[in-house]
Amino acid sequence: MNSLKRAHKRALVLLCLPIGATLLSAGASAQSSVTLYGVVDNAFSYVSNQRGHANFYMSQGNLQASKFGLLGSEDIGGGTKAIFRLESGFNSLTGTQGSAGFMFNRQAYAGLSDDTYGTMTLGRQYTPYFQMVGALGPTGVLTGATGAHPGDLDALDTTLRFNNSVTYLSPSLAGLQFSAQYGLGGVPGSVANGSNFSAALRYDYKPFAVAAGYVKLKNIATSQALGTFAINSPVNNGYSTARDAQLFAAAARYVIRDLMVGINYSNVQYTPGAGSLFASEAVFNTYGVISTYRITPAMIVGAGYSYTRASKANGINDPARYHQISLEQTYSLSARTTLYALQAYQLARGQALVSAGSMGTRIVDAVAVVGDSQNTTPSSGASQFVGMVGLRHAF
Repeated sequence: MNSLKRAHKRALVLLCLPIGATLLSAGASAQSSVTLYGVVDNAFSYVSNQRGHANFYMSQGNLQASKFGLLGSEDIGGGTKAIFRLESGFNSLTGTQGSAGFMFNRQAYAGLSDDTYGTMTLGRQYTPYFQMVGALGPTGVLTGATGAHPGDLDALDTTLRFNNSVTYLSPSLAGLQFSAQYGLGGVPGSVANGSNFSAALRYDYKPFAVAAGYVKLKNIATSQALGTFAINSPVNNGYSTARDAQLFAAAARYVIRDLMVGINYSNVQYTPGAGSLFASEAVFNTYGVISTYRITPAMIVGAGYSYTRASKANGINDPARYHQISLEQTYSLSARTTLYALQAYQLARGQALVSAGSMGTRIVDAVAVVGDSQNTTPSSGASQFVGMVGLRHAF
């Protein structure tokens, strides 16, 4: 009889094992999650002048960059989560990588997030400057392709990232948040050499939001910590040999029912070093206004204007000036699919310092380069118009 009871018990245990394992697995999955997300964005584009010629072509990543990513979290107890993000950009017209040699060129980080103490992440990341100020600036409202300030010289679009970086984001305290980031240069014998730093502060109160941010880049030509930085347009490529770059920006916006109005300002400084091909500090100041209006629940229109002025330096007596007007119209076919149209016009005046390759730098008449979409295809003259009609699908 006892042997029969023991056999029954063993059978019951064996029967319960897979059920228990299933319950444990379900409990574990309930405490963690991984989300696949992305955007595919293609458009027909027209540019009035690309190095002297009009062009009608297909472009991608205009309203939003074409990308896919994995976002994950695991609840490890006490209000703390382990988090990670892997994000890769791609060309949705050809299927090629957004950056050759990078599997996750946009973001790649892991960290811890706590309800009380904030979030700490390590890896390749956007700056607090972009995350807080950029969200309220022109590219957070209008697309960076045609709404970014000329050549995205102030990095308020998604062109600035830090490698080897540690970032801290505070919890929100009555609408106030702070974030700081440090990118390690990785140079033996010197902690500071090649390092980068960014910090930003944002305050939200009902329909009002304001943010200010700062970036310090050291040894921008050789820094291992500097993941990406837009210094390839005729607006600022004459300063690509700068020892240091310093960026400051502030933005604010106010929402009244269906209307949003905002203002933004940025200051960019390039400091020469012993190996630089320019002699004096160069400064760019940009002033901008933006607005959007929701006509219907599905249709939104937006507009922006910016004025950028360079300092009188490095032999330039008539410093470059850029006026840019940007327009945007979007119509949501669904929660994930949007039709859009973009238009922008830029007028350049004065003179700029540009890279001349092995010849160093030279002073030329400033040329137009709309937003962040024409950095490698600027106008051959003082004006440039860009128009786009496209489709964006998010998943």
